[in-house]
Amino acid sequence: MSKPNVSFYNLAWRWHFYAGLFVAPFMILLALTGIVYLFKPQLDPLMYRELMVVEAGHHRQSADTLLANVRQAYPQGQVGQYLPAINAERSAQFVMHDGGRELNVFVDPYSGKVLGEQDGKQNLQAIARALHGELMVGTVGDRLVELAAGWGIVLVVSGLYLWWPRGRSSAGVLWPRFSARGRLLWRDLHAVTGFWGSALLLLMLLSGMTWTGLWGKQYADLWNRFPAAMWNDVPKSDKEARDLNSAHRQTVPWAMENTPMPVSGAHAEHAGHHMQDHAPAAPQVSLQQVENIANLREVEPGYSITLPTSAEGVFTIAVFADDPRNDATLHVDQYTGQVLADVRWQDYSPVARATELGVMLHEGKMFGTLNQLVILLVCLMILLGSVSGLVMWWKRKPTGGLGVPPLRHDLPRWKTAVGVMLLLGVAFPLVGLSMVVMWVVDSLVVRRRRVLASA
Repeated sequence: MSKPNVSFYNLAWRWHFYAGLFVAPFMILLALTGIVYLFKPQLDPLMYRELMVVEAGHHRQSADTLLANVRQAYPQGQVGQYLPAINAERSAQFVMHDGGRELNVFVDPYSGKVLGEQDGKQNLQAIARALHGELMVGTVGDRLVELAAGWGIVLVVSGLYLWWPRGRSSAGVLWPRFSARGRLLWRDLHAVTGFWGSALLLLMLLSGMTWTGLWGKQYADLWNRFPAAMWNDVPKSDKEARDLNSAHRQTVPWAMENTPMPVSGAHAEHAGHHMQDHAPAAPQVSLQQVENIANLREVEPGYSITLPTSAEGVFTIAVFADDPRNDATLHVDQYTGQVLADVRWQDYSPVARATELGVMLHEGKMFGTLNQLVILLVCLMILLGSVSGLVMWWKRKPTGGLGVPPLRHDLPRWKTAVGVMLLLGVAFPLVGLSMVVMWVVDSLVVRRRRVLASA
């Protein structure tokens, strides 16, 4: 092994150590919450059967009748969203804002009976999603998850370099040495798991990064481009479709997040007085008419209808489809029923299409049960890699110390390693900023050790 490689190896090991110590707790949390959310389609009807599953009937009540029944049951509440039944044996759902709480209210679509409610933010799936996206602490949590995902990419890149065989046999490289014991076995489990899972882990990290508040938003602004003509003849508000999404609830597809929300009533003569009033309006178009538009335009079942909250607001029909080729986002004028925008897969840019495919693979939805099992395997590999890394660290950690790998100064050829790190730091600014902070702290620690050693 040449000297420059030894130096690069040494530096890569040091950065891998720092990254792993920071990232491991986040990766464990993301893997566990990811597994819960991954099996949402199976868990929800199992856990909330009395709310979600109904006996198939012959005649469904209209959306307007269901809406009236919900409003009667919650006279002080405001309905935010309607989700028609996705099949003959499922209930319809309304998202209700009532007394400062967000409720999921379930209704039998055949009898119109209100079946019950669920806290929109405190159910298992909403908690798992909010923890997964922002640790349930808002913007700070979002930035920490983004930082952990960015450092996760550093971890994979540096880990692959450390794993590289360099003339060793396949044992401990392509498969673990099960005859080994102690730290050597943990090292093999860590390295082999990391190698076999590296490509899928990078896909998971990169697709997850597209949802983050800082890097993800910049990425979306750069690549989510739609032909200007699509919005030229539509009166636009200063709001973006991303406002319809939240940490615990997904409404519009990723590709639509930075598109402008149209305005209702701009072409309606009678709406002049409405435009001066910012209170929620009473739409002239009924909820059933909007559902008819969705069905007429062949929007895939599973869509939601978000109701307008102001005089300028629109109805938004949106489906974040398991197969993104069936994505649809439609904005409907609340006064005239005019479809102001209808955006589908064919309108997405190539990068937006690739990103949407990545997101659906990430969520285990693209290829049904097979996709779920593959992502479950990735999550289990992440858990094994994180736990084995922490065990290795704990076994070699000196008493009273952190166990940072020593930085060798007799081999000064570190430019390639720094170049790789700089590239990752530029690609992911939060990671780059934290690298600078770590470099300063690390330099101070090394300098202090030198002073103590020479004293």
